[in-house]
Amino acid sequence: MATIKDVALRAGVSVTTVSHVVNDTRHVSAKGRERVELAIRELGYVPNAMARSLKSNTTSTLGMLIPNSSNPYFAEIVRIVEDRCFGAGYTLVLCNTDDEPRRQSVYLQVLAERRIDGLIVVSTGDDDSLVTQLQGLRIPTVLVDREIADPSCDLVETAHMQGGLLAVRHLLSLGHKRIACLGGPEGLTPSEQRIEGWRMALAEAGTTPNADALLWRGAFTSQSGYEAMHAILRTEHPPSAVFVCNDLMAIGALRAAHESGVHVPDELSIVGFDDIELSAYTSPPLTTVAQPKERIGALAVDMLLERVSGKRRDARKVVLQPELRVRASTARHASFKEAAAPTPSSSAPASGAAPSTENRKSRTP
Repeated sequence: MATIKDVALRAGVSVTTVSHVVNDTRHVSAKGRERVELAIRELGYVPNAMARSLKSNTTSTLGMLIPNSSNPYFAEIVRIVEDRCFGAGYTLVLCNTDDEPRRQSVYLQVLAERRIDGLIVVSTGDDDSLVTQLQGLRIPTVLVDREIADPSCDLVETAHMQGGLLAVRHLLSLGHKRIACLGGPEGLTPSEQRIEGWRMALAEAGTTPNADALLWRGAFTSQSGYEAMHAILRTEHPPSAVFVCNDLMAIGALRAAHESGVHVPDELSIVGFDDIELSAYTSPPLTTVAQPKERIGALAVDMLLERVSGKRRDARKVVLQPELRVRASTARHASFKEAAAPTPSSSAPASGAAPSTENRKSRTP
């Protein structure tokens, strides 16, 4: 492997001159720079990034931990983060913890040894040691999506409870009363907040006093949504609508409904959460609560670089508002009648009136 001395010899300049060209630390004449760059290309010289970082005390590298690289929501966030890092002159080292606390702990140590300048973390659901470890690393850190009890970390997340409210209020506005919830893993903060939004919306409407009897759990995977929906549809009084706490589970739920002969949305309405790109291409396209992924990713990087550059020292918390994306997986309940709907004797439906429900299968409200 070529060394800096080899480059200097080939270019006919001093080692110091090569160093100034590589690190751009001092003016070098155009002719001298051209000779050095040609020698670097011919010899395939690769500068020692670690040595450079020791001199400058920075690496222009950021780290990121995510809990599941196969979840499209996290993949979409990573792409936004990586683009923002690249535009700011930073490279990104990505680690997938697979929601395992031990793997998360190991990767944190590995990233610290690489002398990263800052860290973006989507934490695992069950790791009490994370706060202690982050405080010991003393690296500027931004938490995304999942909050932990560390006052020194920045945080950017969606108002998950508000998202749950949006989803269930939409279903209530369509005349659904028996609305189930398919939540994520127990104890995971975003999941619990979305479930709380479901409970609050039902309480506002005065429906389903014993709401928890309609609460099911999944693992934020398509398979778990598929299995849970089959179980829901086997109950004695299945719901007419389901709020599913992420899009992957909702996609599994759509397949289960199809296999069970239950037509979505005529017999069962489904709302997801996240608005991953795939949700617009399911059959039918999925109504879902959209997290502002572009803003989440951009803010996470911008907030981190503020801390890395020393422009800000105090921790900052940003909570972004979700939006409802209404598509074709939700429809009015079969028994729902708008106040302005025409009487049965009308020969033709008025413009904008609800479509006929004569052939729909009636479900328990």
